[in-house]
Amino acid sequence: MATSRGVDVSAYQGVQDWAARKAEGVVFAFAKASEGQTTHDARFATHIGGIKRAGLVPGAYHFAWPSQSAAKEAANYVAAVKPHAGKGFCHWLDLERYPDGRNYAGRSAAQIKAYATEWLAAVRRAFPGQRVGVYTSGSDLAAGHVPADVPLWYPAYTWGTTAVSYAKAEAAARPRPSGRSPLVWQFTSTPIDRSLCYLSATALRAWAAGADAPEDDMPQYVNLALARPYTIAPGQDWDAIEFTKEWTDETGDHAKDGSVFVRGKARFTGEVSLVLEGAPAGAQIQVRQSEVDAKGAYVLDHPIAEIIATEGNTYATVPITNHLPAGHGMRIRVKAFQPTPLKVAAAVVKALVWKG
Repeated sequence: MATSRGVDVSAYQGVQDWAARKAEGVVFAFAKASEGQTTHDARFATHIGGIKRAGLVPGAYHFAWPSQSAAKEAANYVAAVKPHAGKGFCHWLDLERYPDGRNYAGRSAAQIKAYATEWLAAVRRAFPGQRVGVYTSGSDLAAGHVPADVPLWYPAYTWGTTAVSYAKAEAAARPRPSGRSPLVWQFTSTPIDRSLCYLSATALRAWAAGADAPEDDMPQYVNLALARPYTIAPGQDWDAIEFTKEWTDETGDHAKDGSVFVRGKARFTGEVSLVLEGAPAGAQIQVRQSEVDAKGAYVLDHPIAEIIATEGNTYATVPITNHLPAGHGMRIRVKAFQPTPLKVAAAVVKALVWKG
């Protein structure tokens, strides 16, 4: 599935070099505009002006206090954003509980949902034809605080507070909190809040401008295998599996008896299943994905999956999920640590591939 990259900022962040952000591949940026019934973010005008001048998809958000008046809070947000909003601008209600609960104080789940419904309706009336959605947590979704059928911007820091690359988030599965599919996933706050939108840059701009979001691209299917076993000699370095049997390759990326099973620009997810013979119980076998450039030269190795041999044949299934830039291909390589030959009796790769 195609994605686009974004960030969000508030008064806690200083002046940004938005042209540099765009050069890094950022497509959209949202800035805090207001909070509660009266507060405006001190840096909103500076942030949103820079975002728009850089040509990014712009948006603003309002931090919600459901313990107060939804009408007054919507009016506060509208006043802050009105000078800057226009076609292609996105509006978000930041619906999340303060750690001490003061902004949710005395409100039931039904009342919080009613607050959100009223705020969203008021902002839609103020900005007809512009997108209005909700930024909210998994706990708020589970509690029923969010109306159905609204665009979702969902924060979940799968990898904790460590810095996470866009590429790692792009290779991960799309979150499904409470069975819902967020349009945007905020995957880290380090060193700045960063998000993925599950639309391509072109589709996001069209959606923000009021066009219907396209259906998710249908993935293409790849299913390759070995027609015959082969042997890895003792002490041999990383050995790429050359797939000699092709059941399905809808992408057309697999050359006859070749080791590249997918080429970029693409995202894919799947698994490789292995049957290995000749490894003594307890022997170490490693499997990894390795990227090659257009000339077939190795340019990047991905993390290693380790297999420990068992008595008799060793059976293993290794997940393969990744994001490939244009012009790169992906191979699967095996390395054994034993003084005897290792036979790869079977290798089957199955993957869903989203091109572009």
